[in-house]
Amino acid sequence: MLLRFACYVLISVFSLSAPCFAAAAEDFRVPILLYHRFGPTVADGMTVTTPVFESHMKYLHDNGYTVIPLRRLVDHYRGKVPAPKPKSVVIVADDAHKSVYSDMLPVIRKYNYPVTIFAYPSAISNAKYAMTWDQLRALKKTGLFDIQSHTYWHPNFKKERKKLSNEAYDKFVTTQLLKSKAKLESELGGKVDLLAWPFGIYDDYLIKKAVEAGYVASFTIERRHAAPGDPVMKIPRYLLVNSDSGRAFVRLLEGNAVKRNVVY
Repeated sequence: MLLRFACYVLISVFSLSAPCFAAAAEDFRVPILLYHRFGPTVADGMTVTTPVFESHMKYLHDNGYTVIPLRRLVDHYRGKVPAPKPKSVVIVADDAHKSVYSDMLPVIRKYNYPVTIFAYPSAISNAKYAMTWDQLRALKKTGLFDIQSHTYWHPNFKKERKKLSNEAYDKFVTTQLLKSKAKLESELGGKVDLLAWPFGIYDDYLIKKAVEAGYVASFTIERRHAAPGDPVMKIPRYLLVNSDSGRAFVRLLEGNAVKRNVVY
């Protein structure tokens, strides 16, 4: 009888404890650091000067942070791998600006950090501000850069919805999602199934269309850490500006970033 009671107690304790261990294992908060362009001076609101960017990378390196690939975080959301470890960080860049090649690449090589670039193919080898396909191939060849989708030509979906019929809008969205995917895969190889929403604009309809187009995760510009409760199609990112430097950058990493409205 005593042995049976002891076994019952052990089983009960284990049953109560197991969910706690599982919850602890799932708990994580990962800042996704979103950059756009770089340079010696602040040319516009989206520019982070190259010295400030390098100071960010140095701070991560010197203070025990681990930069993980975005894909690693997505794989956790999809139940494929364990939760990221404490002090994990992700680095991404939207738009494939030419300064990613000229300014970001040397710093990334120095620290050997993985980066995901969200590109919209209409600009590549076409717009003066954008990289070329050869430059994107060179980035990918380093093994540090993954190239994913930012739609085909970075539309404002709110504006397009207002001026198009339902049928035309549906066709427009499908084209933006599928044509970007196809072009990136054709030019660069590999699988393109991650999507950054242009201007951070998304809704349930757009998410549904993205899933139908074969995207497994998508990303917003809500200024907070990615956490267990976030839907995989609404993962938040911090859009960094040049004033996110020094103590402001530290507060951001700690989850205490200053709230601000994003202006493109």
